[in-house]
Amino acid sequence: MFAALGDATRLRLVSRLSSDGPMSITRLAEDFDITRQAVTKHLRVMETVGLVHSTQQGREIVWELEQARLAEVRQHLETISTEWDRTLGRLRRFVER
Repeated sequence: MFAALGDATRLRLVSRLSSDGPMSITRLAEDFDITRQAVTKHLRVMETVGLVHSTQQGREIVWELEQARLAEVRQHLETISTEWDRTLGRLRRFVER
């Protein structure tokens, strides 16, 4: 999951879907200097780890964030952050002794 989000283009896609909601590949690709096929490839990587899903709406495929999965990512990051804070606190106390 973190490897999928480790790419700047994918992070921008997540940001765009988060702020603007579900949208077609055509609309998503408008803000990128890469082809629609390249955007689709990035979306497929994120789909593989459950961060997005697509649905057919008429002739278009619409992409949407998986909010529950994104919440899981956020929780993992908060846990990691808390552990780092604890570890750095222990290190500081050790150094100050």
